[in-house]
Amino acid sequence: MGNIRLTEMEGKFADLIWDNEPVSSRDLVKLCESKLNWKKSTTYTMLKRIESKGIFDNQNGVVVAIIKRDDFFAEQSNQFVKDTFNGSLPKFLAAFTKTRKLSDSEIEDVLRLINEHKEG
Repeated sequence: MGNIRLTEMEGKFADLIWDNEPVSSRDLVKLCESKLNWKKSTTYTMLKRIESKGIFDNQNGVVVAIIKRDDFFAEQSNQFVKDTFNGSLPKFLAAFTKTRKLSDSEIEDVLRLINEHKEG
């Protein structure tokens, strides 16, 4: 997937697509008009831009995701930890919890995730 970055507006546009896919380009224009106050030309310009990043594809007037939202954000999270904490999840968690206490429920969720993804 590589290191794909989205601007704030690209992110809002991507969310509209993910929330409504598969979506016809005609319906996408209507959605963008009502939700983002965009003109048709703006929608198509943004669609071409975001397609060039390899996240979505316009197949015969129907826009679909090449990369699902969960996969996209998982990769963004991995890239953040890699860039900011030299890939160390423990360093990330230490920084995250330094100013924010975890509830018992959150701790249970984190421990469950750790156990589900243990090596070996």
